[in-house]
Amino acid sequence: MVLLDDFCLVPLIYQLYNQCHTMAPILNDHSLEFISRSPEQTRRVGARLGQLLQGGEVICLQGGLGAGKTVLCQGIGRGWGVAQPLISPTFVLMRQHRRPSGHQMLIHLDFYRLEDPREADGLGLDDWLGHPDVVSVIEWPERAAAVLPEEHLWIQIDTIGEEQRRLLFTAHGPSYHDMLLAFRQATFGV
Repeated sequence: MVLLDDFCLVPLIYQLYNQCHTMAPILNDHSLEFISRSPEQTRRVGARLGQLLQGGEVICLQGGLGAGKTVLCQGIGRGWGVAQPLISPTFVLMRQHRRPSGHQMLIHLDFYRLEDPREADGLGLDDWLGHPDVVSVIEWPERAAAVLPEEHLWIQIDTIGEEQRRLLFTAHGPSYHDMLLAFRQATFGV
């Protein structure tokens, strides 16, 4: 009788299993699905995305309570170059972060507490959304979708296990399509 370990098949099977559960299926030219197995992996994916941001981007993070929106945003901030840790702006609606050098800002918005989409009008969004010196990351964007620019990157985060999350990236507009292609290549090599 030959044991699987004799042929190193157990590690190979485990490796193939892990690859299948972290692969990035390309759903179409404008979307990408990824399964994260831990908060740290979600942060690393966010950091890869953050490295690609130049300014003017609007990133929308949709998901339920505890889905990992702030965790992903922390990674985006780390990759973009924010020095201080990002914390959720749920109670203040907005936090501004700067790189240690330069004039660009990352604006982290949280629309969870908005009871009416018109409340977002008082935040001065017209001054930042799409501004070339500002990266905007918005949690709970569906609560004020009418104020969002037509072009943006939408990331749906779903809880599929205690630490596992399904991230569905959808590009809206040609520049976000290009960004998604660059992100796919930088993160998954495809």
